[in-house]
Amino acid sequence: MMTELKRKPHLIPLETDLQQAHEVTSSNSPLQYLSARVLEMQAGATFCEVLQELESCLVILTGQVDVVTKEEVFRGIGTRASVFDKVPTDSVYVGKEETYTIQAITETKIMICYGKSTKKLPNTLIRAAQVEVEHRGILNNKRTVHNILTDSSEIAENLLVVEVYTAGGNWSSYPPHKHDQDNLPNESLLEELYYHEMNPKQGFVFQRVYTDDRLIDETMTVETGEIVLVPKGYHPVAVPDGYESYYLNIMAGPKKVWQFYNDPAHEWILNRKSE
Repeated sequence: MMTELKRKPHLIPLETDLQQAHEVTSSNSPLQYLSARVLEMQAGATFCEVLQELESCLVILTGQVDVVTKEEVFRGIGTRASVFDKVPTDSVYVGKEETYTIQAITETKIMICYGKSTKKLPNTLIRAAQVEVEHRGILNNKRTVHNILTDSSEIAENLLVVEVYTAGGNWSSYPPHKHDQDNLPNESLLEELYYHEMNPKQGFVFQRVYTDDRLIDETMTVETGEIVLVPKGYHPVAVPDGYESYYLNIMAGPKKVWQFYNDPAHEWILNRKSE
């Protein structure tokens, strides 16, 4: 039986040379603080949107685009032909109550990340050179993180956006941790969404989402282009040998603070030493 936490891409033509692979909203998912869409655009295609009470971050997964708002034109945005070029990409933050247009220069894939917003913040180009590259973990818990919007960023009100690369035979989002309680300073409430790709593309990863009471306990086989929703609970990812994993994370909640809580049963893993 298909879990409601995993979403397969479902290509819907929006107009000529423009398809939507995913649309996750509060009305079709258990997520209330964040939403997302994935667009596939041929060269020359356009996508226009009017934001209301949502802020957005346009992450150029592959290809190049121009982004036009009422007052700005950001030209030639995007740095890579594949996410597995493993270099940071350009993104554009667009504030609430804005109108923007994406114009594809090349064949392009874009993820649009949305979060609820009460403040009108400036539209901002986030150049690849501004994205911090971070290496986390030891032993078989190693991954590389591209920090696009962190909880310390002043660009967005509520959105956190990161890209994560994990080599075959490694674990990510591990040891299992959660952030589903509004209980600062010990833990923050942040919903989360994972957009996955694999290299080679026929690969897969395993992702488990579970809560302490096991009212949620789903272990999913996730393939390229699929999305996993994390409304609450722990959410580790395992990558089989021979394949590389890429995922783009979106998080949002009532406060833009990333304070997680490790599963006590597995926290001992952090005490190991590197070989």
